[in-house]
Amino acid sequence: MSQWIDHILKEFPEDVARLWIAADPDDVLLDEQVLARLRERGFELMTFEDSVAFRAEYENRYRSAWDEGKAGPSKALILHLRGINTSELPWDYLKQARLVSLSLANVFPKFSYPVLRQIGAEHHEALFAAQARHASQVHGEAATKEFILTHIFRISPHLLSRPEDFWRELLRLHYRDIGLPVVLAEHVAHVLSDQAVLKGLPIAELFSSKSVLLRLVQEAWYRYLSRLGIHGTRIGEESTFAQFGKVDVPFEHPDVRVIVDAMFLDGLLHPLAVQSPPSDIPEWARVGIIQDPLALRNLVAEGLKGILQSIPTLESSYRDWASLSRRFGEVIARFNALDTVRAEGLKVAMAEVQSAADEHLRQWVAKHYADLPSLPVAKGPVMVHHVPRYLAMRRAAGELKVALLVFDGLAVDQWVLIRETLARRAPKLGFEESACFAWLPTLTSVSRQALFSGLKPREFADTIETTAPEPAQWSRFWQDQGLRANEVFYRKGIKRNDQLAELDAALSGPSLKVAGLVVDTVDEIVHGAVLGKRGIANQIEGWCETGFLERLFTLLIDKGFHIYLTADHGNVEAIGQGRPNQGVAPEMRGERVRTYRSETLVAESAAAQPNTFRLDIAGLPANFMALFAGGRTAFLPQGEPAVVHGGISVEELLVPFVKVTRT
Repeated sequence: MSQWIDHILKEFPEDVARLWIAADPDDVLLDEQVLARLRERGFELMTFEDSVAFRAEYENRYRSAWDEGKAGPSKALILHLRGINTSELPWDYLKQARLVSLSLANVFPKFSYPVLRQIGAEHHEALFAAQARHASQVHGEAATKEFILTHIFRISPHLLSRPEDFWRELLRLHYRDIGLPVVLAEHVAHVLSDQAVLKGLPIAELFSSKSVLLRLVQEAWYRYLSRLGIHGTRIGEESTFAQFGKVDVPFEHPDVRVIVDAMFLDGLLHPLAVQSPPSDIPEWARVGIIQDPLALRNLVAEGLKGILQSIPTLESSYRDWASLSRRFGEVIARFNALDTVRAEGLKVAMAEVQSAADEHLRQWVAKHYADLPSLPVAKGPVMVHHVPRYLAMRRAAGELKVALLVFDGLAVDQWVLIRETLARRAPKLGFEESACFAWLPTLTSVSRQALFSGLKPREFADTIETTAPEPAQWSRFWQDQGLRANEVFYRKGIKRNDQLAELDAALSGPSLKVAGLVVDTVDEIVHGAVLGKRGIANQIEGWCETGFLERLFTLLIDKGFHIYLTADHGNVEAIGQGRPNQGVAPEMRGERVRTYRSETLVAESAAAQPNTFRLDIAGLPANFMALFAGGRTAFLPQGEPAVVHGGISVEELLVPFVKVTRT
């Protein structure tokens, strides 16, 4: 166990109290590893955000048991307060509980507190160790920034005076999915402001935004090939960074090109389709061009090898799974673009990667999924029910009008296809991409209801089998944030151009502040699919070509909305393994999962269907038990193929979360 975890856990000795209050304005306690260790010790943590919801859950699950002399769901409960003002808590909590105060200022006394508050929680452990080893005196604001850049991000901006050094470090950071916090990116930009060779570059944006970097490097790659006399078909004909001039990247430098190669293999950068490249093109650069279908096939094959070698382990972070889901989505999208013959030749390799990733994910979920609901959301939602709270934070930060687009059933690979089509049709649209976890089981009534309500499923136990309450739940969340009912909008069933005029009128009210829209098209395509995910990809591409999406995005942007796009769950190809004994009646019959209200019934069904598994999912109602189909199988007639959802796979459980902008 690390010094960091020891330092936090010593505040919570076992068997001292059953109810604890943690006054934690900086979310020090909301660290993946800390939460996991607390749970191993018998502590459960519940965040205090809605006093009514908390009291209902506390009274029902803990206090009633304790008052009767029984054990609660766990040995002890920590009420997590995001602040220091405990006076807002009910007096009976304060009377019973043991109070612990935590803050970054106390944990990191040698660093500038304003800077620390802008550093992600994922860096606290490494910073704590670095403080112990290297911080011999108190650091001011500038020195704190330099210390963190040096010891956590391994960057010294004063040494980035040459273009190759600048681009090497920039690409290295974003390839590892580690962008700099804005406060550090701005510091780097300030230090480099007098470097003539970097004049005109949006340095702060490049270090803080992976999307900005990739778009700029993509443009630079096309120009590099053009100078070599190579021309072909590219995505988006108009440069999205014309305001920064023609930026050149030193692709031929060995330190730069090795990272660029990896980005092409992972799908982060897109090769140019050409007819006949010159014979003297450098061998290393061939990964960035596609001459024929065989080249695309080889690119997919290499991408699959890279994914297989980098599947997260049992002790990996949720961020590692989010990163893998996006890389895997890029490769799957390319696979689905192959012709039938070449795709057939890679089916075994694809199945091997999918099987390995799914099994690792299932083991990881069993150990870590229970901690995800409590993680902080300031940098982005970790789970779909965090999305409303994250949007509320964005409104507080100045994005006064926000629109949430929920693409029902959209997998990450299908988002990649949509993004690429939009890049060609509407090149001025930009996308800040990440991923988050759906709720298990990955059924619409469970995960989409959590998404619009901002609640964990056990907090809407009475309606868990229907999506009907979504409009009221969406409105209630925002009214709890201080908005009036007429400032909140919800609409589902949006899918065609002929609906946009009515939607335009509905969104024109001057009082409207928040819109929640459900786009159903992908889910309808999936449920009607007969040719698997490759067939679905063709149908989605055809839908995108109608122009509906760019019109929808333009409509919202023109009305002043900041657009966020996500999904309630993804989808996966599966093979029928037979249906469970229908004499054991499930409450909900998904193709990849069955849910039961009785322990006896779920046990009987599991015994009758060997290729299934159970999983205790924290956050579900106590009387809502899930039985999952094993592997890539479904509760369908034996051997019947289908594209389905409900289970635990990378393609079902991790969904895109994207901010859409216009440059």
